[in-house]
Amino acid sequence: MKVAVVGATGLVGTKMLEVLAERNFPVTELLPVASEKSVGKEVFFKGVPYKVVGMQDAIAARPAVAIFSAGGSTSLEWAPQFAAAGITVIDNSSAWRMDPAKKLVVPEVNAAVLTADDKIIANPNCSTIQMVVALQPLHAKYRVRRVVVSTYQSVTGTGKKAVDQLMGERAKAVAGSTAEYPMAYKYPIDLNVIPQIDVFQDNGYTKEEMKMVKETCKIMGDDSIRVTATTVRIPVMGGHSESVNVEFAEEFDLQEVKALLQHAPGVVVVDDPVAQQYPMPMDAHEKDAVFVGRLRRDETQPRTLNMWVVSDNLRKGAATNAVQIAEYLLSKGMLA
Repeated sequence: MKVAVVGATGLVGTKMLEVLAERNFPVTELLPVASEKSVGKEVFFKGVPYKVVGMQDAIAARPAVAIFSAGGSTSLEWAPQFAAAGITVIDNSSAWRMDPAKKLVVPEVNAAVLTADDKIIANPNCSTIQMVVALQPLHAKYRVRRVVVSTYQSVTGTGKKAVDQLMGERAKAVAGSTAEYPMAYKYPIDLNVIPQIDVFQDNGYTKEEMKMVKETCKIMGDDSIRVTATTVRIPVMGGHSESVNVEFAEEFDLQEVKALLQHAPGVVVVDDPVAQQYPMPMDAHEKDAVFVGRLRRDETQPRTLNMWVVSDNLRKGAATNAVQIAEYLLSKGMLA
């Protein structure tokens, strides 16, 4: 199968190449695509070098699928052109997520909404993906009414510039380095937390927080679910963590909740307070699962659960989810 990866030289694009290789997606010809300034550069896939090509050349090659991770403006301009050529686009930006004509998909939750006619498919926000994977089996049993979520998000979600800022600050603090480093954030990130991800909206919430509100309802197919979010950037690189407080319509049994999660696709339960075992970003790093722990009843109100959800944001939060969508389409005969 001929596969294009748009944004192949970026942080997520590089991870997409890794995931395609690891999961043995049947790539017979790879088309790494990037901006004009990167055309001609080499990227490696399964140890083999491939030259980066431009957008028009990629469209002319007619891949069966193009996985985009090149930013919203690029997706808005180019995804329709790929789709018009009969190429299925799986887009990792925010460009199409809330378009009512486009599907927003997490395979463990709502892959069944996809059809062969869907030529632009949206990959959700990283923090939303891991939360809905954990919520779905519980929603099916008890029906989620309200979610209060606070996130603790890796600098890798911002990109390489943020990683360089964190490591530059750390080198300066630890070894007295005088090397220059970029500032991805307005404030220092090492030994700090920044309670702002993306820009503020008129309602006082950030764009990232409102993504979680709107995307959760769309993915889970239930506009009655109420979500309120606070998203925070922290100085880690293994993945995103979330404190999730869930109110259900029906009463639940804590052991049954644990069993439902243990049998849910894509979920790994790490929940042993006696042994001090719980999910952490350092353990989720380079893994595809959504890890859930700290399961306990909220003692302040009925039918309410607290849980801690951790996942590698570059993998399940981006690259792996996109590849899983492609795998589903392939399994259903929806990719030419």
